[in-house]
Amino acid sequence: MPTPRAIEPSDHAAIVRFLRRRWGTTTIWLDGRAIDASALPGFIAYGDVDGAAAADGSGSAEIRSAEAGIHADIHKDIHVDRGGDQPQDRVAGLATLLDDAIQSEIVTLDAVSPGSGLGTALIELAAQRARALGLQRLLTRTTNDNLGALRFYQRRGFRLHRLVAGAIDRERQADPAIPLVGRHGIPLRDEISLVRALDGG
Repeated sequence: MPTPRAIEPSDHAAIVRFLRRRWGTTTIWLDGRAIDASALPGFIAYGDVDGAAAADGSGSAEIRSAEAGIHADIHKDIHVDRGGDQPQDRVAGLATLLDDAIQSEIVTLDAVSPGSGLGTALIELAAQRARALGLQRLLTRTTNDNLGALRFYQRRGFRLHRLVAGAIDRERQADPAIPLVGRHGIPLRDEISLVRALDGG
């Protein structure tokens, strides 16, 4: 498994390429705010990647936040990142984080090779960072159809926190390209947030 480390300024170009290929954009919409994920702190890993991540977010595959993930699904298929000619130039995993007074939100989380453990490693680094900043919890979001993400996060200490009924329906009014039906044939309607409380350990 590639070893993740904290994002550095020199990673910016690779992060921009990776987000554009995986998400279709570097701009992530959260609660009506446009966030440039390429400018956020977080963790990155470089190395060889084996195949594309599972589309349903299973294993250590890409786990998308709600609003951004919808647009990523619309605009492109999931691809393996080939940002550089050499394996050390290829992004194998990335987590971007947005902090407020009490929590750190996982804005994007991608591990290109499912089952490698890299997704879990990125979450644990995010938890360590949040503790060091004195924050109380990690937050993440997904959509009601993303059963893989719900499974992934709950297995890693997250609990269901909030259901925003109709959040995706409202987003669809602004962007009619958002599909009516999501993964597994489930109507795509709601946003679900999950939190993981952080102790001192």
